[in-house]
Amino acid sequence: MNPAIGFIGLGNMGWPMMARLLTAGFPVVAFDVREDVLAKATALGAQSADSVRAVADRCETILASLPTPQVSESVVAEVAAGSRVQRFVDLSTVGGQAAQRNHEVLGVHDIAALDSPVSGGMHGAQAGTLAIMVSGPRSEFDLLAPVFEVFGRAIFVSEQPGAAQTMKLINNLMAATTLAATAEVMVMGVKAGLSADVMIDVLNAGSGGTHASRDKFPRAVLPRTFDYGFATGLMTKDVRLYLDEATTLGLPVEMAATVQRIWEHTLHAEGPESDFTSVIKPMEEAAGVIVEGGQR
Repeated sequence: MNPAIGFIGLGNMGWPMMARLLTAGFPVVAFDVREDVLAKATALGAQSADSVRAVADRCETILASLPTPQVSESVVAEVAAGSRVQRFVDLSTVGGQAAQRNHEVLGVHDIAALDSPVSGGMHGAQAGTLAIMVSGPRSEFDLLAPVFEVFGRAIFVSEQPGAAQTMKLINNLMAATTLAATAEVMVMGVKAGLSADVMIDVLNAGSGGTHASRDKFPRAVLPRTFDYGFATGLMTKDVRLYLDEATTLGLPVEMAATVQRIWEHTLHAEGPESDFTSVIKPMEEAAGVIVEGGQR
């Protein structure tokens, strides 16, 4: 029998990861601030806890999927006071600086910290095809291999605290940039009279193809569902974190700053809970067009 794993945060990403652990036969002790979500987790087979501290008193391994660095650091402060916890795996995107602070807080209590942000969105979490970037003690990474395999492919980045977070910010800036750029050129093409379907076909057959054109647009933009599963507020947060870290390193951020302006505008226009594929909507409104599939 596998030992119980604590799971804190049952949002769009945390819920399917927690569910996959249950399906794989791992007992789960779950906590979320929303009582209705926690009740659903219990109905699915998880054990419930009434606080973060209660999870840390019952489980040696705790995983967390949290929305912001501030929430992550608050959770870590409670985890550090637990009586049983030995390792904390942060699946959130919080940035390198917050990860380093978490590492220090946990280290005082001899709790291993693993920064383990994920990429692949809600669909990847559901399918178990996430990319998991991990930094922390290599021995702990090896120990948790069976857990990571439930979620997808784990890639060990470094033993340096925060290194995986830096890698995730790099990844997400690329994702934010390609999605915004694809949206802009698709709007331009439709305005010029081109078919959205044909443009996607050509981009994907040529050098302009990106993950946005291959997956995000066919799945969520062309059918106008805007339900890819990642919030505009979270993407904007990740772009901000990239800029903070790059600026701290004294690096030029001309392109990142431009991308940030696009996402801040989308956040203002569409709201933080909108799907991040909604980045195209303000562009469409400005151009007076709709980028829609089925118009060949």
